[in-house]
Amino acid sequence: MHKEIHQWWSPRLHRDMEIAVYGHYGQALLLLPTAAADYLEYERFHLIDSIKEQIDGGKFKVFSINSINSESWLNNKMHPTDKSIRHAQFNEYVYQEVLPFIRNHCGNDVPIITAGASFGALHSANLFFKRPDLISGVIAMSGVYRLGAYTDGYWDENCYFNSPEDYLANMNDEYWLSILRNRHKTFILSGQGDYEAPDASRRFGKILASKGIPHEVDLWGYDMPHDWETWRAMLPYVLQTKF
Repeated sequence: MHKEIHQWWSPRLHRDMEIAVYGHYGQALLLLPTAAADYLEYERFHLIDSIKEQIDGGKFKVFSINSINSESWLNNKMHPTDKSIRHAQFNEYVYQEVLPFIRNHCGNDVPIITAGASFGALHSANLFFKRPDLISGVIAMSGVYRLGAYTDGYWDENCYFNSPEDYLANMNDEYWLSILRNRHKTFILSGQGDYEAPDASRRFGKILASKGIPHEVDLWGYDMPHDWETWRAMLPYVLQTKF
C-alpha cells in the first residue's frame, strides 16, 4: 500500500499538523481520529488494513489527520471558552487547509467523504453538515451528535454551531437544506454492545428525517462494542456496499 506523510505549519492552529495519505487515486476519504489521538491512530489499530482492498484497488484515497481534542474539550486545564474557540479553529483548519490539500493531491473535482469513530464521528458529521458544499458525505461510527456530551455543562454559540443534533434540529435555511437533501452519502452506524450509544444514532436519524435529509442509520448487534473490532467491520462494509 502506498503511503505518504505530509506536514505543515497551520496558521489557524499555530502549530505543526501532520497528515497521512494512503493510496494513489480514488474518492477521498478523510479520517478524523477518536478522542485525543493522532493522525496514525487508524493505522495503528489496523483500520487502514481493513480497507486495504478499497485503497489498493483505487476506489478510495485515504487522508488521516491529527485531532486537537487534547487542546479543547478533553483538556481539563483549559477554560471552556478557550476550548470552544479552539474547536472552531480546528474546523477552519480542515476547511481552509486540509480540504485544499486533498483537492490539490487528488484533483479539484474529487468527492471528499469524512469518516470517524467515537469523538471522530461527531467531528466528521459536524464538518459535513456545516459545509455540505465542500464535503460530499459522512460515515459516522459509534458517535454522539450533541457536543454537550463533551462540554461538562458549558454552552455558548460555538458549542451550539458545532453540535449537529442542535443546529440541524433548528435549521430552516432552504439554501443549506437543499444542498444536504441532494447528498446521498450519509451513514450513521452504531453497535449495540458495551459502551455503545445506539439511541444517539436513532435520535440523530429522526432529526435528519424531519429535515428531509437522505441518510441511513445502521444499528449493528449487541455483540458489537464501542471498540476497534466494530469499526474495522463497519468501515469496509460501508465502502464496499454503499459506494
